[in-house]
Amino acid sequence: MKVAPIAAALADRNDDLVSTIVHTGQHYDDRLSHVFFEELGIPRPHVNLGVGSGSHAQQTAAIMAAFEPVLVERRADLVLVVGDVNSTLACALVAAKLDVPVAHVEAGLRSFDRTMPEEINRVLTDQISTLLFTTEASSESNLRNEGVATHRIHFVGNVMIDTLLRHRDRARDLRVAERLGLGAGAFVLVTLHRPTNVDEPEVFEGLIAAFDQISGECPIVFPVHPRTRPAVLRSATAQRLASQNRLRLLEPLGYLEFISLMDDARAVLTDSGGVQEETTILGVPCLTLRENTERPVTVTQGTNHVVGRSTAAIVSGWHGVKRMTRRQGAPDLWDGRAAQRIVAVLEQFAAR
Repeated sequence: MKVAPIAAALADRNDDLVSTIVHTGQHYDDRLSHVFFEELGIPRPHVNLGVGSGSHAQQTAAIMAAFEPVLVERRADLVLVVGDVNSTLACALVAAKLDVPVAHVEAGLRSFDRTMPEEINRVLTDQISTLLFTTEASSESNLRNEGVATHRIHFVGNVMIDTLLRHRDRARDLRVAERLGLGAGAFVLVTLHRPTNVDEPEVFEGLIAAFDQISGECPIVFPVHPRTRPAVLRSATAQRLASQNRLRLLEPLGYLEFISLMDDARAVLTDSGGVQEETTILGVPCLTLRENTERPVTVTQGTNHVVGRSTAAIVSGWHGVKRMTRRQGAPDLWDGRAAQRIVAVLEQFAAR
C-alpha cells in the first residue's frame, strides 16, 4: 500500500529516474503479499529475495545477505525504504554500509516503546537515512529531538492515504459486508497481529473477553492473520463465540475487500498502525488495542482512541464510540498526493 503510489508516480514521470522494485519476501503469504501487487497495480518486482520467516535476527540477517549483491550489481544511486518492518532496517543498513543514500518513507513516527521491534527499526533507519519523508508534524519534532538536520526532513503527507483514496470506490463496489449478510454499520471489525497481543495467552484472553461482551450487542468480523490463528484455535472462548456466529472468523482478506469491510463497520478494533490511519480518513471510530500509538495525529485529528488491552477499558471504549456519527476531515497533506511530493524531492536530489 505504501509502494504502489510511489511506483505509479515514478512511472508517470518522463525523466531519468529509473526504479527497481525489490521484494524481500518478508511477507511471503500470497494472501498478504501477491494479492496486493495484483489489486494495487504494482509492477512485478524486478527482484524477489524470497527470505521468508524466521526470528527477527534471522530474518534481518537473511535480507541483508540477499540484498547486498543485488545493490552491488544494480549500482543504485539511492535506496528507498518504507515503513518499519525488518526489511526496512535491513535494506537501509546494507545501503548505508555501501555508501548509498537512503530515503525513508514514514520517517519520524515514534511510540516511545522500545519493546516494539518496529520502534527499533524506525529509530535506526532514520539515523542512517539521507532523506526522511514524514506523514505528520509530530514526526519532524521527533527527528529534530534526535539530532536529525532539518534540511533532511520533508513533510510530504501519507502514501497509505494515496492508496486508500485511489481505490476507495473500487472497494465499496465489492459490498463485502452485504455478501456476508451484514448491514452497513451493523458489525464491528477486528484485526490483531502484534506479538504482545496474540502470543501471550493471558493478554489474548482478555481481548477475547472484551469481544465476548461487545458481540452480545453487535457481531464481530475478524479476518485472522496467520500469526494470530494459533491463539484463536487454542481459545475456548473464541471458539464458543465463533460457534454462536457472534465472532465471524475469516481468512486474511485482500486490500480492497478489507477496505470495503472497514468502510461499512460501526467501529474497528485494531493493533495496526495503518488501520488507525485509514479509519481516520473513512471517519470510522477506531479503538486501538495498545498502550500507545506512533501516529498521534489519528487521535488529535481523527477517529482513533487508544484504549489499551484490558477488558474493562476496551468495553468502556466501545460504549463511548458505538453511537458516534462519522467524522469528516483529514490531517494536513493526507490528500492523495504524497507520492508526487516524494518523487519531486527525489528529482531534486538526483539533480544535485
